[in-house]
Amino acid sequence: MLKQKNNLFLTFVLLAISIALVFTFIIQYVFDHEPCKLCLYERIPYFISFFLIVSTLLTSKYRKNILLVLALIFLASTTLSFYHFGIEQGFFNELNVCGTKNFSETLSKEELLQMLDKESVGCKNVNFTIVGLSLASINSIFSFILSVIFTKLFINYGKN
Repeated sequence: MLKQKNNLFLTFVLLAISIALVFTFIIQYVFDHEPCKLCLYERIPYFISFFLIVSTLLTSKYRKNILLVLALIFLASTTLSFYHFGIEQGFFNELNVCGTKNFSETLSKEELLQMLDKESVGCKNVNFTIVGLSLASINSIFSFILSVIFTKLFINYGKN
């Protein structure tokens, strides 16, 4: 009974993660909001967790270990998205990864001008909000909730 309950719950989490990923692609490609580099990095834990949850649902081998890995993945995701939120709010400085270009000496003048004409999306810019919250702040909350859920599932694994 407990295994069925956990499988149902993992299926629900898988659905929520899938919806979150689909939503990011809709924002990017349908509403034409270009993500910054941190936004792209914040998708990685969702892709990894999608495959880990599917493998956990298909086989119960290493389930407890995978739950721990998922908890750690979303703890890292919480940290990354909170850092992104902090950049948006001015708590932290933007890193080079957030939008500065790599101007190497091998670029021609034409290539350099082309790069300068192309608008770069910085991590400080909030391009899309939902009920007044940036996607980084929503991701911080969602990732934190998922890290707590997976930690609880890991701790309670095998208990009746």
